[in-house]
Amino acid sequence: MKNKPNNPFLVWGYHSPKYFCDRELETQTIIAALQNGRNISLISPRRIGKTGLIQHVFSRVKNQNPEIRCFYLDIFSTENLYDFTLLLSKTILGNLDSFSQKIMRTITSFFTHIHPVFTYDSLTGMPKLSVEISSGKAEDGLKEIFEYLKKSSYICYIAIDEFQQITNYPENGIEGLLRSYIQFLPNVRFIFSGSKKHLMDAIFSSANRPFYQSTQKMGLKAIPRDTYYTFAKKIFIQNGLKLSNETFNYIYDHLLGHTWYIQVVLNHLYELNKKESEIADVDSIIEKILQEETATYMTYCEMITKGQLRLLRAVAKENVVSSPFENSFMKRHQLSALSSVKLAINALIDKSLLLKDEDNSYIVYDRFFSFWLAKR
Repeated sequence: MKNKPNNPFLVWGYHSPKYFCDRELETQTIIAALQNGRNISLISPRRIGKTGLIQHVFSRVKNQNPEIRCFYLDIFSTENLYDFTLLLSKTILGNLDSFSQKIMRTITSFFTHIHPVFTYDSLTGMPKLSVEISSGKAEDGLKEIFEYLKKSSYICYIAIDEFQQITNYPENGIEGLLRSYIQFLPNVRFIFSGSKKHLMDAIFSSANRPFYQSTQKMGLKAIPRDTYYTFAKKIFIQNGLKLSNETFNYIYDHLLGHTWYIQVVLNHLYELNKKESEIADVDSIIEKILQEETATYMTYCEMITKGQLRLLRAVAKENVVSSPFENSFMKRHQLSALSSVKLAINALIDKSLLLKDEDNSYIVYDRFFSFWLAKR
């Protein structure tokens, strides 16, 4: 049994269903798809709760059927096919099967281009696994790891987070290569999760791309206000504290329902241990966060052009912008030509500094950064 977290409003990782808010319909939808042989493409902005949802799904799956093997890998930091293959190998090997002498011999003899190396911990005596790949043999190694999965007797669910990263790999034909292996794995289902909508849409919705119509598509919206408040209020009450509807609504509206940022503020409110939290406490917490992050935000500003910064600040000051190309908006914030604004918007979206939501409105991606910009 996991130890109880010091603060029940988690901002990183996943603990247990008790500290996970809602997403019941999304959880059921993903599990039903996986159980019925459908892969999922899960597309939503960063910090809205994709990773937590995946971990919640895997927690429920393992409780329902411990024989199913669940694997999660975040490929955001990978730069090429070698990195991808190495991360996939490290995630799968040693976790698909138990560390018996027979399994270790099987793994060692199965692979030619992937080299699993078993050592033993000097303190516990337990086996440890490291993985190496022959130079220039990443594609062969990838084939081997998929063959190993295919020969397994287990049903496997594999979540690949920030999947759009494969479009940045220097090798040609990565999408086709992965699709050629994945479609022939009857015992393995995949969740392809990504935060850059335009890239994920291109991968899974373009008729000339290998993954076209190969998944059930899902998006994540904000957790409903009333559901989130019920969850948060219950936790506060259980610890002898009060969170008023007014204060929670202020948090929810101020942060546009964005899960991670709400969790951060609730985490700090809970830490205050006040009998009843007030809106003034929320403002104080956010101001403290902005002060702590000032150096980071100044770096963000230095990484973009003056025109892009001017546009980003304009969006921040208006919080949500539905028509950035209207003359009134451009004049109000002294923005230059329409063509320059369009170029700046595309560049900021690509840098994940600006977000275009489902309503085709624009917001600064990082809610706290938006508050910081609006003050300047």
